[in-house]
Parts: sequence; structure tokens; C-alpha cells
Amino acid sequence: MAVVALPDLVRPPNLDRVSRSLAVAGLGLLLVTSLASVGYLVVRTRPADLPLHADTVALAAGGEVTEVRAVEVVPGTRVLAGTPETDRLVAEERAWLAAGTVPVVDGVPRDLVVAGLLDLRVLSRTYGVPVAGWSPAWRHVWPRDSALAAAALARTGHVGDAERIVAFLGRVQPASGVLAARYLADGQGEPDDRGTQLDGVGWALWALAQVAGALPVGERADFIRQHSALLDRSSAAARMAIDNPRTLPPVSPDYWEVPERRRTLSTAALLAAGLESAAALYAVLGDEVARTTAADAATRLRSVVLARFEPDGFPRHLGGRADSVDLGVSFLLPPFSAQAEPAVVEAWRHAGLAMARPAGGLAPGGSWRRDGISWTNATATYALTAAAIGERVQARAWLGWLDRHRTPAGSFPEKVLADGRPASVAPLAWTAAAVVLTADALSA
Repeated sequence: MAVVALPDLVRPPNLDRVSRSLAVAGLGLLLVTSLASVGYLVVRTRPADLPLHADTVALAAGGEVTEVRAVEVVPGTRVLAGTPETDRLVAEERAWLAAGTVPVVDGVPRDLVVAGLLDLRVLSRTYGVPVAGWSPAWRHVWPRDSALAAAALARTGHVGDAERIVAFLGRVQPASGVLAARYLADGQGEPDDRGTQLDGVGWALWALAQVAGALPVGERADFIRQHSALLDRSSAAARMAIDNPRTLPPVSPDYWEVPERRRTLSTAALLAAGLESAAALYAVLGDEVARTTAADAATRLRSVVLARFEPDGFPRHLGGRADSVDLGVSFLLPPFSAQAEPAVVEAWRHAGLAMARPAGGLAPGGSWRRDGISWTNATATYALTAAAIGERVQARAWLGWLDRHRTPAGSFPEKVLADGRPASVAPLAWTAAAVVLTADALSA
């Protein structure tokens, strides 16, 4: 049986490596001003002011997880100081780090990557899989965040932790293959009526491929077989979603998590990425029929995405404005796809300008509300793409920005206000995972 390599997170395509990190901040602010002046976006009269829920989350006596201030934890850990179990919990945390690897990147503090790993570990402590955050509204499992966390943990040697995430997705996935927007962390259903998000199919397939790809070659086929239900259901759901005359998937919410009336680039891009991953997974199994079916579907979908979104500059919505570009264009590029067409790379570069916010980070999209807030998950995902396509200087610059805007305890907050203060929930699994993956890509 021929063994075909799975997508490699750290192998960038052969692109011109042009660093634009210095231009992003200045040009981005100019673009923000010009977009607001034409009235396309909602403009606030003053920047939003939100609290920071906690400096971090830490393990207390008995392994209980709790939100804490920086002064309450052992420095450089996610362990509450001054309890009878502090020393034991710190030792367990250090042993867990030592069991894996911490990617080393020139110019990037090791502590930054350690923080991402520890954030993922503490958010996984109670349920075995990482919740998005520990504040009540975030204490659920999103397929998107889970996929990134699984990839990050697998790439750093914590394969058991990564496999638990994949197994969770398989357990909660219905027969239709279409995952809900989020799940209760104990796997017993959904926390509300948000319903399904079609992009979860792509995330699940990508995560499965990333974890399999981190295993020794001889162990990959057995791992994939163990999770064959997730592979088969997700692949079938992805193909069914594009079984229509125009090939593009139907309207569905995506990572913005708002009701949609038009097709989004993000959903289409992630389904294409998922089908690419499925083809690689079936290849490892030696199932040529399934591999060809998935690969043909991926090629067909990607060609239609390029044909229909490229003329308008890859906007968020089909037929939208170029200045609405968002992370959807990142999902058309490595590490989510093995391909990187020049037009997509150029649109991705434009996205960094359109999404720029006053504190120097990025919003989820160019047409996101103008409240002055940078989102660390959007910024870290953009950094990940930069690293994966060979824009190493820019990727390091984004990691530097994330480093400077951590909480006093070193965790990654969800948001950064216009004046640079961390805000909202901390830590955030999505950001932590994307930071670790970016460092791993840069360490190659």
C-alpha cells in the first residue's frame, strides 16, 4: 500500500517572501479611516470599553479550575499559589511540558509559546477537551477552537490530548455529519439553539489530518481507522453541501457566529480545505476510490470559489465589497489548504490592512464593527497563515504584538481595546492554539 504524506503544517509553498509587517499598522489605520468615511461600516463615536474577566485561569486545590488575578498564581504557571497542593500541581504541569516540545523561534520569547500550551492545558483540565474560555458563556466546546487546539497539541508532542479532542468531535457528531456551533463540554448536547455551522465539517477533517500527520508514519493508518466514522460522515456531509448546480455550499453561519443570508467565503474555503484533508486521509488508508472522490470534490469546489470570489477581491460574502475581506481568505491558504494562488495571497495581504485596528491588532473582518477592538484570535490566525506561506518576518511581528498584549499573568485575552488594554475573557483557546501553531511553523 502506498503511503501518501498528509498536509504538512510547516512546509510553505514557493512564494516570494515579501515582509509587509511595517506597512500593516500605518496603512491599516489609513484604510480604517477611509472605510469609515464612506459610511460602509458602523462607526462608534468612541471606542468600546470592556472589562477583563480574569488575568488567567489556574488550578486550585483538588485540581479545581478557577479564574484568578496574576498575583494569585505561581509565576509562569497556571497553578494557584499557597495551597497544600501547589507544589504537586506545578510539578505535574512541568512534567506535562517536558513530555512534549516547545517550539523555539528566533526573536520570539519561549515564554510566549509556553503560555499558549499552558492555556490549552488548563482549559482542558476539567473535561479532557479544551473549552473556549473559562467564563460561563465561553465554557463550551467549539469545533473550530477544538480543531486548532488538536493540531497545536499534536504538533508539540501531546498526541494523547489531541486525540481526545478528535474523539470528542466523533462522539458528538450526528449521523448527518454536520456539527453544531458548539457543545456542552461533557458532550451531552448543545448549550443553546444556535444550531449547526457547516464549516465545522471542514474543521473536523482538517483536525483529523493534522493529528494523523503528527504521528509516526507507521501509526497513521490505525489512528485514522479508529476515527473512520468522523472521516466518513464529515466527508459525506461536505460533498452533499456542494451537490448543487453552483457547487458552492449553502448559506450557513461561520466563525462570526451571526445569522447569514448570503454565502460566506469562510464556509466555502473550510469545506474545500476539509475535502483536501479527507483525500490525504483516504490515501493513507489506501482507499483510492474515496481519495479520488474527495480530491475531485475539493478541486471542483476550490475552482468555483476562485471563479466567483476572486473578481470582487475575495470579500466576506459572495458579491460583496473587497474591503469586507476577512479570515475566509486565510482559510484558502496554508496551513488549511496545500495551495496558495498569487491572487489569494494578495487578497490575504489586503485583509491585514482592512482588518487593522487602533491598538495594532486585527478585527475578525474588514466590515466588522468599528469599536476600536482588536481580536487576538483573528490576529493569531493571520500570523499563522503568514508563517505557513513563508512571510516569516511578518509572522514574528504579529507574535510580538500578541506578546505585548497578554494579561498580567501571561495569558491571551480575547480582545484588546483601542488603548492597548486586554479585555473580555482570558485565556482563549483559539488564540493559544494559533500562537503555538505559528511558533511551530516558524521553528521549521
